[in-house]
Amino acid sequence: MQKHENLPEKDTERKPRSVLDELVREGAQKMLQHALEVEVQEFVEQYGDVRDPGSRRLVVRNGSLPEREVLTGAGPLVVQQPRVRDRRGAAHPQAVQFSSSILPRYLRRSRSIDELLPWLYLRGVSHGDMQSALEALLGPEAKGLSAPVVNRLTQEWAKEEQEWSRRSLAGKEYVYVWADGVYFNLRLEDDRQCILVLMGATKEGRKELIAIQDGYRESEQSWKELLLDCKARGLTVAPRIAVGDGALGFWAALRKVFPETREQRCWMHKTGNVLNKLPKRVQGKAKSDLQQIWMAETRKNADAAFDVFVEKYEAKYPAAVECLVKDKEVLLTFYDFPAEHWQHLRTTNPVESTFATVRLRHRKTKGSGTRVACLAMVFKLMQVAEKSWRRLKRYDRLLKLLDGVPCIDGVFQERNAA
Repeated sequence: MQKHENLPEKDTERKPRSVLDELVREGAQKMLQHALEVEVQEFVEQYGDVRDPGSRRLVVRNGSLPEREVLTGAGPLVVQQPRVRDRRGAAHPQAVQFSSSILPRYLRRSRSIDELLPWLYLRGVSHGDMQSALEALLGPEAKGLSAPVVNRLTQEWAKEEQEWSRRSLAGKEYVYVWADGVYFNLRLEDDRQCILVLMGATKEGRKELIAIQDGYRESEQSWKELLLDCKARGLTVAPRIAVGDGALGFWAALRKVFPETREQRCWMHKTGNVLNKLPKRVQGKAKSDLQQIWMAETRKNADAAFDVFVEKYEAKYPAAVECLVKDKEVLLTFYDFPAEHWQHLRTTNPVESTFATVRLRHRKTKGSGTRVACLAMVFKLMQVAEKSWRRLKRYDRLLKLLDGVPCIDGVFQERNAA
């Protein structure tokens, strides 16, 4: 068998993914270096009139700092930051010190990377796979984001959550709020963790995360503590309507803290609760019959569909009918609000859809280790998700609602002229 001689040795060096990637990285590096040079030049010129008795400038460019590598969305960039010197010395009371706003002294990763990291982590990329994922996105030279770094970041998230939870809510006004309690398993603790979540929509139609809290189940006391904390931090204007499932704890607390707020039960949760009390063979038809209620164009039609459901199932399945009937009034509150917002008000979907991601994270890691780590992860998830939340459709309708214009069957009623 013929031997193959002079075969090239396997290249052990890691190369950029493509020529285009390398061009992008080199271009980004040159732009960053140029921006740093311009920033220092402008700073020095700002103090051009500061001179000694011999007319020499006191604030001058003084070489460069040692090279350092910064990880960015274009890959790792090696830059050399210009240095500034004040000839009067650092101890002089009027001495100035240059601090780059582009490249802070201890920066090692760009902000986009810090946003990318929690995104990857929360989407289910485990510690062990983090490095491979980053190399695929940023190039084979990406480094410095190992499991210990991720662990330190989760600790930083916990600090961020604590600071965020103490922020002022003075001047805030939420027209709609959604409340839900989400349960998680903990690897290092016996009890399941219930995290209480409160979201809101401002009068400008923007959805915002108002509060998250580690609660004891969905008890009245836990929800009361969350609502009172929001009130103490400045949230004094009661929401017009609150949307949530049938958990009695939230509603009991809401009536004590914000008694003016109207109640809307989540149809998604209610449908599931009713169907659970029916045999599987009739669940499909019953689900369609329930849909006829909450999809009705008017309250009158919804009442008629409600009566049909009761008449149809009460004799054989009284428990299912009782589950529906006991909350009839608070299931149909949305008819007194703009029709354009009904899709937002009939369910707690704004909370549920966001938590689909955190459940994926838990399946990958088999649950968070501690309550603090879980709460920090949930906070960071919501913070990342909040950036993509869309405004309510026809948010201008909220202003009429706040002005007290009555709304019947989703349509505002024009007031008669005096």
